[in-house]
Amino acid sequence: MGRLFGTDGVRGLANKDVTAELALDLSVAAAHVLGQTGAFEGHRPRAVVGRDSRASGEFLAAAVSAGLASAGVDVNNVGVLPTPAVAYLTASTGVDIGVVLSASHNPMPDNGIKFLARGGHKLDDELEAAIEARIGEDWDRPVGGAVGRIRVDTGKAGEQYVEHLVSTISVPLAGLRIAVDCANGAASEVGPEALRAAGADVVVINASPDGRNINEKCGSTHPEQLQAAVVASGADLGVAFDGDADRCLAVDRHGVLVDGDQIMGVLAVAMRDEGRLVQDTLVTTVMSNLGLRLAMQGAGIATVETAVGDRYVLEAMRASGFSLGGEQSGHIIMAEHATTGDGVLTALQLAARVAATGSPLDELAGIVQRLPQTLVNVNGVDKDRTDDAALAEAVRAAEGRLGSTGRVLLRPSGTEPLVRVMVEAATQDEADGVAHALADVVRDRLAL
Repeated sequence: MGRLFGTDGVRGLANKDVTAELALDLSVAAAHVLGQTGAFEGHRPRAVVGRDSRASGEFLAAAVSAGLASAGVDVNNVGVLPTPAVAYLTASTGVDIGVVLSASHNPMPDNGIKFLARGGHKLDDELEAAIEARIGEDWDRPVGGAVGRIRVDTGKAGEQYVEHLVSTISVPLAGLRIAVDCANGAASEVGPEALRAAGADVVVINASPDGRNINEKCGSTHPEQLQAAVVASGADLGVAFDGDADRCLAVDRHGVLVDGDQIMGVLAVAMRDEGRLVQDTLVTTVMSNLGLRLAMQGAGIATVETAVGDRYVLEAMRASGFSLGGEQSGHIIMAEHATTGDGVLTALQLAARVAATGSPLDELAGIVQRLPQTLVNVNGVDKDRTDDAALAEAVRAAEGRLGSTGRVLLRPSGTEPLVRVMVEAATQDEADGVAHALADVVRDRLAL
């Protein structure tokens, strides 16, 4: 697999790349590394382990629990719960390690392992590298009463998480009908339960996980079913989660998709109005549509851009104390209430804004007018030479023509020999023309 840890833990094909043996060895190494940082000093270490609904999560969670217990860590196995629920429980119960078994929005055959430090935050790159370096090392195993114990949660953890979610909104959702697509994933129980507890009339689809159907033509990556359900049920809005429910997309009353950029726009204005948007600033990635930035400028809200990936959004938020950030894909981080993206939290906050204003979601989301966008993948080129002088000049010339109502983004792929050319412009024809012209320059200048 090369380097094990990527931008979001270890991920790959379950039982081939991500095996029970790897899960056990990683957990032992994580216990050793975190223990040597002093995280366990003065007390018996504890961990929370949760997973999404994939069949492979059953044996991987068992392997992680076994590895941690063999290293002297007491484990609370909370079963199927969203990634943000495990992060919340890691923080709220004061445990030393959180572990999530999930491949998020990936297809069912994949799975992944993500470690969280005390407080519910993802491990930094240095700690992940240290864990990887210590896999399979010789070690002195605890014996007798020093071995860890494994407890299987009976539902209390999910109840605590739902109570936390509902406590984050100050207006009841009574009178709102909300359709929710749970992607047959980790939020299949707690997602609808939280919305109902907040007072909403909830229409539920894709909440019957069988270990195989997670993300299968449903959820945030396939919102078509939700769009139809909203219209058919006369819902005021709909929300769609991904497999581990760390992201949320929405659908307005007309069945029109509301993406992460528009959700961030709605929540940023809401938080500014309530005095909760720190420094009146929203953190986004470079892939957010220019329409979001322009909308925020018009609303007097500053934007900070990061590289693609929710971990980079979170790093920027933590570094400056910002309270809201996210991605176009629906990873929305509200630092006041969570340490990671939380799809159910996002759904509640969005619905609360609809309830508080009395305005339908389509009107609220209309603050963000998305600019036409074209993305061209240029294959078979040297992605390490995007600083080519002639290419850079072509990009500057294109940006000059587009002016303040357009932009250009060149992104080398992280895994393939290709460069992505993304252009936003005032019209679709202009975006298409500029994108394909720049793609021709990339092919010419970066040819292998």
